[in-house]
Amino acid sequence: MTTVAFIGTGSMNGAIATGLLASGFDPAKVRATVGSHASIEKLRARLGEGSESVTVLANEDDPTANLTAARGADIILLGVKPYDILERAREIAPVLSPNAIIVSVAAGITLEALEKALPEGQPAVRCMPNTPSQVGRGVLAVSIGQTVTEEQQEAVKQVLGPAGKVVEVAEHQMGAVTAVSGSGPAYAFLLAETMAATGVKLGLDEKTATELAAATVAGAGYLLEADPNPQKLRKAVTSPKGTTDRAISTFVDRGIFELTESAMRACVQRNEEMTAEFSR
Repeated sequence: MTTVAFIGTGSMNGAIATGLLASGFDPAKVRATVGSHASIEKLRARLGEGSESVTVLANEDDPTANLTAARGADIILLGVKPYDILERAREIAPVLSPNAIIVSVAAGITLEALEKALPEGQPAVRCMPNTPSQVGRGVLAVSIGQTVTEEQQEAVKQVLGPAGKVVEVAEHQMGAVTAVSGSGPAYAFLLAETMAATGVKLGLDEKTATELAAATVAGAGYLLEADPNPQKLRKAVTSPKGTTDRAISTFVDRGIFELTESAMRACVQRNEEMTAEFSR
C-alpha cells in the first residue's frame, strides 16, 4: 500500500490526513510532522480513531523529523507556509525515492520553482485546497507536473479525494482557482456574518440571528451541491415583485457583481505577488 507523508501537518494537511484516515486508509502507512511536541497529541486527537498507529514527529524534538517522514514515502504533501515550501523541498530532496510524488499544498509556489528545488525529474503536483476540506466537502484543484505518470496522478487523487472534490486545472489557472474556491469560503462566511449583524439591527437577538444566517448559508450550499446552477436556484426562489426580488434588486443595483469581481481580481493580484516573492 502507498505510504503517505505529511510535512507540516497544520490546517490543510491535517484536513487531508483526517479525510484519508476516515476513508479507511491504513494509519500505519501515514507519517506526519508538526512543529512542536505539544502539537503531537493535538494532531492525534484531530485525526481520530486509529491515530495511535500514525507516525507523528515533532521538529522540536528531532531536527531530522522531516527527513525521517519523507524517507521511502510514495506521496509527500508539503503543507508548510508558502515562504517555507522550497526550503522544505530542498531539505527532503536527498532522501526521496525517485518515484516519490511531491505535492505542494500552498499558494504562490509554481511547479517550476518546486521542481527546481527537487532532484531532476522528481514527480511534482501543485494543489490548492480550501477549508471545507476539513469536513470532507472541500475543493482541491491540482496542476500536474510533466514527469507525473497517469498512475501517479490517480494515486494523488485517491489521497486527496476523501477531503472533497478533486479538479485538475492548468497551472496558469491557479490564480483564478484561488479567487474562486481557495478564498471563496471566506466570501460565504462574510455574507453570513453580515446577514447576522443586520438581523440584530432588525430586532433579532444575536444568537438567533447567527443561527439563522449560518444555517441558511449552509443549506444553500447543500442545494448547490445537488444542483450546481446558482442562477437557476436564485431565480427559483425569487418571485417577481416579492420580498426576495426586492432584496436581490438592491444587491444588484448597489453593485454586487462589480464589487465581487474587484475583490476576486485583488485576490488574483495578491497570488501573483506571492508567486513572484516566494517562487524565486
